Amino acid sequence: MATPHIEAKVGEIAESILLPGDPLRAKYIADHFLDDCVQFNKVRNMLGYTGYYKGKRISVMGTGMGMPSIGIYSYELIKFYGVKNLIRVGSAGSIQEHIKIKDIVIAQAASSNSNFSKQFDVRGEIAAVSDYKLLSKAAVRAEELALPYHIGNILSSDTFYDFEKEGWKRWAAM
Repeated sequence: MATPHIEAKVGEIAESILLPGDPLRAKYIADHFLDDCVQFNKVRNMLGYTGYYKGKRISVMGTGMGMPSIGIYSYELIKFYGVKNLIRVGSAGSIQEHIKIKDIVIAQAASSNSNFSKQFDVRGEIAAVSDYKLLSKAAVRAEELALPYHIGNILSSDTFYDFEKEGWKRWAAM
């Protein structure tokens, strides 16, 4: 069953999906890392593919920029396509000086300066936390491969260029 944003049929998307923001990064991942790859989406040029990585069925799809866009795609992937593991991949910045370019960041929880959670009309904030099993597997694998990694809280923002140039320092202090 297609949704307004994803044209795939049920079963065409794997239970685990990589989600880069850039749809061309999704195409790059599919072209360079997946075998027997099939495109399942091109609606709004948000490219999506399913293939095999080392014998494991996996999908990859762009999400576009910002929380509203990834919110739409992640909702549809979970609710209509049965996706279980959504893994955001791609570039990010750091507000911690000890984290270097190319280090891996494994998010244990996410904070935000967004008002996205207000739609749920709850008193307080929703603590978005990772699946411990998935987090553990990622950390163990990074350790096995001797890759530089950090486990911690992340911050997602609705803005890329913030008018308050020093505002990030308050988040970094937490």
